[in-house]
Amino acid sequence: MATFSKSTFSHASYAAIRPSYPPSLYNHILSFHHGPRNVLVDLGTGPGIVPRALSPSFTHLIGTDPSSGMISQAQSLTPSAQYSNITYEVASAEHLPFVENQSVDMVLAGQSAHWFDYPRLWKEMRRIVRPGGTVAFWGYKDPVFVDFPKASKIMFHFGYDDRDDRLGPFWQQPGRSIVQDQLRKVQPPEEEWEQVTRIEYEPGTNGKKSGEGTPFLEKRMKVGDVIEYVRTWSSYHAWREAHPEQRPVKDGGTGDVLDRMYEEMKEAERWESENLEVDIEWGTALVMARKA
Repeated sequence: MATFSKSTFSHASYAAIRPSYPPSLYNHILSFHHGPRNVLVDLGTGPGIVPRALSPSFTHLIGTDPSSGMISQAQSLTPSAQYSNITYEVASAEHLPFVENQSVDMVLAGQSAHWFDYPRLWKEMRRIVRPGGTVAFWGYKDPVFVDFPKASKIMFHFGYDDRDDRLGPFWQQPGRSIVQDQLRKVQPPEEEWEQVTRIEYEPGTNGKKSGEGTPFLEKRMKVGDVIEYVRTWSSYHAWREAHPEQRPVKDGGTGDVLDRMYEEMKEAERWESENLEVDIEWGTALVMARKA
């Protein structure tokens, strides 16, 4: 997560291009939850997508993130006149000294659970969550072009091949491997958490909803916007730091790793331009548990 705290990281671009979450995801979590909805804590809140979405459902919502840049972005997108019940704090998930013991009804983490130090995290969750309260963590993998299998395969190779001219060596680990494994390493301690529930989805390439499981995250996008989405990956940011001489064509350069990826996809799928609209799905995982 250190990438997102750097001054060179574009928090505004991250907020603008990252996918939002559908009502069906929140409905699954709210249906799982029992009891009061007074206090919600969102860990790794980023630009504050989750607190804003659930603002009508809770009395007080607290978004936390170790990146002050992300918190500033969240605050700018959360006008107090509209969201008077939301506050933000710069803090790690494992240390929330401003939260009272057993005062929290629900703790969420969207696309941040792979960064946590779990021995410390579960200790803090035990402290702040009330008996019967809920934790729900979810994450999503790479975008899949559900109608273009060749493009999906090319994106995977550019994203994970262990070569300097690919993004593979630039992922922060073990975080990315935890996401790729659909959060299966997230294991709530059995003696403290019960009714552990997992919902997963793995996209297919035979059209929309051709994958296995329960789909949560899909979007129709222009190919060019998909490429810009990949530019928000932490691995791409690290790659750019290692290759400052390779600038994107859109910035007046001769091309970078993602320009080359697009050209290969364009040739393989015979796309005419990056303005082509395509259907995208993400592999997702949702882990929920109730405090004993």
